[in-house]
Amino acid sequence: MYSKSEENYLKAIYHLEAIAKHGVSTNAIAGEMETKPSSVTDMVKKLADKQLVNYVKYKGTTLTEKGKKAALGVVRKHRIWEVFLLETLDFQWDEVHDIAEQLEHIKSQELINRLDKFLDYPDYDPHGDPIPDKNGNIKSAEKKLLAELKKGNQGQLVGVRETSPDFLQFLDKRSIAIGSKIKVLGKEFFDGSMVIQVQGEQFFISKKIAENLYIHI
Repeated sequence: MYSKSEENYLKAIYHLEAIAKHGVSTNAIAGEMETKPSSVTDMVKKLADKQLVNYVKYKGTTLTEKGKKAALGVVRKHRIWEVFLLETLDFQWDEVHDIAEQLEHIKSQELINRLDKFLDYPDYDPHGDPIPDKNGNIKSAEKKLLAELKKGNQGQLVGVRETSPDFLQFLDKRSIAIGSKIKVLGKEFFDGSMVIQVQGEQFFISKKIAENLYIHI
């Protein structure tokens, strides 16, 4: 059993490891957790004492197998709660993240397993992120960022990197949702901005937006 703070750090390190070439830096963790590097150092030492992370000076922090299992447990709870909130309580996809942040720290595994069964074992959360099963296994899916596509390429939206309410509301206004078919009609070499087509509608999006949309071709 771990504290809420410990679980938040493990989850943050798990997400950062997915994009880090080597270990996760103290500054990267501090940025993710919105805290001071000195506080990160103290927590990393605490997690290392519990054999949840490995820390090598100048190389960063990585999760141990024990730490990864704990992190995946938190991720699993978070994403299952998001599905439950959206499908059963009629929350919108821009509302579920913050509530799930609170619910993910409930300790009962039996509750989560029953929720999973009640929801018919969903593979993905409302934002397209895969849900680990009770053994920590995750389904992999081939996907690219929309920003990587060229003019004429098209595919289906399968996930979003950014889950802030502002970003998801922006997508809602343009009827862009998980499952939407997107075609790149034009791309500016200078700044990476694009003209895309979604369900017959054409509009301009910035590179920043394109870098936050996952597409399956």
